[in-house]
Amino acid sequence: MAVNKRNQNKRSNILVVTEALLIAYMGYITYFILTQVGLVSSVPPEKLIINVGLLTVSILLCSLSVGLYEAKLRETFRGIIRRIFVSVGLSYFLVEIISRALFDDLVMDAYFLPAAVFSIIITLVIFRYFTNRLGLLGLGKVRIVVLGAGERASIIEKRMRRDVDRIGFEMVGFVPIPGDNREDGIRREKIVHIKVDENFQQFINDNDIEEIVIACDQRRGTLPVEVLFECRLRGIEVTELLDFMERETGQIVVNLMYPSWVIYSNGFQSQNYLRDALDYSLNAILALFVFIFVWPIMLTTALIIYLDDGRRTGVSVFYAQERVGLNGQLFKILKFRSMRPDAEKDGAKWASKNDDRVTRIGHFIRKYRVDELPQLLNVFKGEMSFIGPRPERPQFVEQLVKEVPYYNQRHNVKPGLAGWAQLNYPYGASVEDSMEKLKFDLYYVKHQSLLLDILILIRTVEVVLFGKGR
Repeated sequence: MAVNKRNQNKRSNILVVTEALLIAYMGYITYFILTQVGLVSSVPPEKLIINVGLLTVSILLCSLSVGLYEAKLRETFRGIIRRIFVSVGLSYFLVEIISRALFDDLVMDAYFLPAAVFSIIITLVIFRYFTNRLGLLGLGKVRIVVLGAGERASIIEKRMRRDVDRIGFEMVGFVPIPGDNREDGIRREKIVHIKVDENFQQFINDNDIEEIVIACDQRRGTLPVEVLFECRLRGIEVTELLDFMERETGQIVVNLMYPSWVIYSNGFQSQNYLRDALDYSLNAILALFVFIFVWPIMLTTALIIYLDDGRRTGVSVFYAQERVGLNGQLFKILKFRSMRPDAEKDGAKWASKNDDRVTRIGHFIRKYRVDELPQLLNVFKGEMSFIGPRPERPQFVEQLVKEVPYYNQRHNVKPGLAGWAQLNYPYGASVEDSMEKLKFDLYYVKHQSLLLDILILIRTVEVVLFGKGR
């Protein structure tokens, strides 16, 4: 449906223009308030216009680069807030560099830019709340229908039960397809009994369907290819179930994966020497920067562990343990000791949420991720990155490779101090938990990028500051 595409482009254009006006307006209001309270001196109109214009264009370009103007952006409101912070933050540094390098005589007083950036962030967050939550500018939920009501389709019902899981779409219903396993299929969702033939297009038009999700159990001989082809030509999005779940939940459903999907899907970028060198340089610089700020915390933690039981037992405050890294290579990970010295007297065990082997100080440092700080040394050595799947022990990897499909693929990137799985899944202590965490790890491996790393870092800071460690 070409009309849908035009409407989406129109909504995106209206959003860009509206936000441009808001950014420029808040820049002017900020200047006006600061001049009234005496923090900024008055400037000629042309100087103000150039500064506000430069800031507006910069924020719009950065917002575009982080996907804030995508017509089909699938993101929670919290995710949108993080993108706004990233785009406006990048714009701040961009404007500082450009204005001082090219327009030094037009630079405003020091208070103007930080105050303007702060007011713009607040304004954009409030504006996006109303546009996304209340459906203003047509940026609300997308209406979808699912072809299939069997076992594969039931993954949507099982994994996306809450309203927050469906914030980006409205489910019109599930259409049964011949060959569906109805015994293990949809139970509580709306079933639409309609034949997928030439009349299906009328159903699409009558219900304002914008996307069709393919989730039938049997495709060969049952999938209405000609009907879907016609829908696609009319502008209706046709999405495979794996892609839909990946987009909406931030994970790859491992038990539904098949080789051809991996072959034809985007992502899974190859590494090269230049990228590896740049990646190591960025991680080493960031590790040095973090170490400068946290070394007093590390010193205090080591002292407390020593006084708690290290002095009595004579055991080191650090704990070195063998883990599996990039391409399956083994390395020694370094942590502050948070468990008793005899924690593994009976062999390797999964760590659990309320593990009785954890010491008194161990509960605190694990909650706030302080026990992970010595791994900055692993980052300096190039064995780990800041962001990546958490490295697992060889004993567990050997078991998991046999029981969890595609588990070895998480070793295609360097392990990290923080990861996408740690932010989205509780503490894992079993093969089943490892399967669930692998779904998020593979999502990271597939979509690894600087933007995703920044978003994970921002959320990790939130975890550390508010004690939400998993």
